[in-house]
Amino acid sequence: MLAYLIRRLGAVIVMLLVVILTTFFIFYVLPKWSGQDIAVLFAGKNSGAEQLEGIRQKLGLSDPLLVQFWEFVKGIPLGRDYGSGDDVTHCGAPCLGYSFRTELPVWETVKDALPVTLALAGGAAVLWLIGGVTVGVVSALKRGSFWDRGAMITALGGVSMPIFFTGMIAMGVFVHSLGWISMDDSLTTKDSIGTWVETMILPWIVLAFLQAAMYARLTRATMLEVLGEDYIRTARAKGVTEPVVIRRHALRSTMTPILTVFGLDLGILIGGAILTETTFNLPGLGQEAVKAIQGKDLPMILGVTLCTALAIALANLVVDLMYAVIDPRVRLG
Repeated sequence: MLAYLIRRLGAVIVMLLVVILTTFFIFYVLPKWSGQDIAVLFAGKNSGAEQLEGIRQKLGLSDPLLVQFWEFVKGIPLGRDYGSGDDVTHCGAPCLGYSFRTELPVWETVKDALPVTLALAGGAAVLWLIGGVTVGVVSALKRGSFWDRGAMITALGGVSMPIFFTGMIAMGVFVHSLGWISMDDSLTTKDSIGTWVETMILPWIVLAFLQAAMYARLTRATMLEVLGEDYIRTARAKGVTEPVVIRRHALRSTMTPILTVFGLDLGILIGGAILTETTFNLPGLGQEAVKAIQGKDLPMILGVTLCTALAIALANLVVDLMYAVIDPRVRLG
């Protein structure tokens, strides 16, 4: 198990380095090749010549690319200083960049928005994983029944309706019409747990409904395929009770593709649930990404990109470890 863990950690580190290299190439190298001034991209077209020259010095754009890349990579775990002499702007670790538009390190903005995104992704993930897998398993076991048809029709409806549609309807009914729920669009870590739960309950349910519908369909299809395998018939022929067959054999094999999709979905959500946060006006990473794109705040876009990559990498690492628990044969791969 230890060797498997070391291999997976090594793969994650390599993947993150590739992502960092690709990100640096897109944000620092491609603009230069296309003849664009990187300082203008970072500060905006309305910046004066003196301000642009200061940004060029702070970013070290006159240095060789390898030096720029090293400073970029080193800043993530150790922090970095932008500029030299008396005009130095310090960016503490982890330094994901410095926004010359907000005059703040990117991590400061990310740090304030991350708890909202983590709460949204975590709460919704628990609901959709439990709900979707449960509905899918029951539908597979009762194939062709009224429950199966009703659940799959509901799942098809859930997959077909985008989050901004169901979200607006849910807010119109439960927030504005009935007044059962009040939402705080300026959540901070200083707010009480009750405020967080009341604000998040509707986004959790709406997001979980959309995701659970896909998981229910995937679980049902995979479960039906597994139930037709020879080892399932052998277990039944040996007199193993049906609950044991389902729990120990069928469900364990069914969870492998479910975990694969779950790792990707959770990682992307942690990186910023843009549609959900925009629909419910939640101050998370998704909202910050939208603001950065609208304001052409390149360092902030870069920082959110790195956060998304890290979240997906860590989520897939957790999924790989869960694979090893569910199926020990994976450790040999």
